[in-house]
Amino acid sequence: MTELLYQTDSYLKEFPAAVTRVDAETRAVLLDRSAFYPGGGGQPCDFGTLEVNGVVYPVEKVKKQGSDVLHFLGGNEPLPAPGSAAHGTLDWVRRYQLMRTHSALHILCGTVFRDYGAKVTGGDMEPLKGRMDFEFETMRGELVREIETAVNFEVQQRREIRVRILPREEAFQIPDLIRTKINLLPEGILQVRTVEIVGLDLQADGGTHVSNTSEVGKIKVVDYKSKGAINKRIYIEVE
Repeated sequence: MTELLYQTDSYLKEFPAAVTRVDAETRAVLLDRSAFYPGGGGQPCDFGTLEVNGVVYPVEKVKKQGSDVLHFLGGNEPLPAPGSAAHGTLDWVRRYQLMRTHSALHILCGTVFRDYGAKVTGGDMEPLKGRMDFEFETMRGELVREIETAVNFEVQQRREIRVRILPREEAFQIPDLIRTKINLLPEGILQVRTVEIVGLDLQADGGTHVSNTSEVGKIKVVDYKSKGAINKRIYIEVE
């Protein structure tokens, strides 16, 4: 079982760890602890490097498998042995851009839910750009401009962003904790990680975020499309 360091500290750029298992066929290693985000919830995985015994391996992909995190290593160097001490380093520029983007999407989600009561039906992101789908019957330019103004107002409010890990029963007592149309949390999950933009939004989420909305930067709504009768897509970029 990998200790998921990113869940409690999104700003951790480097970390010591130990190699617990190696899959030679896929060039994947398991670590006892990791700050690499393995992807999920629309947020891509982190990249970076893993140094073991003086060899620096590029981390080209990270994936969650049950309670473990697989780190897929590039290069041609022989893989490290189980039990080896390792040092992980994130591609921080990419990670921080994803943190800003993810928090921007939560600001968008929270603002749209508060002002229009629309739930999320899907979403995706890459560094500094993303999209989110909402339950809107109609979408027009004037409404999109209103939303863009409202989300940037929330950025300027310098709202604190808090992360907590709660027992499942306690978490599900929070009204509107699940903002997606479908509850994606498996029944077997005993603890729920919540992300709160204080005064605006509180929902279950597993990704990485900045600690204050002021870090997000300017949010631009660059496009919108109809994806169905009650499904409208908003595209954003973060400057």
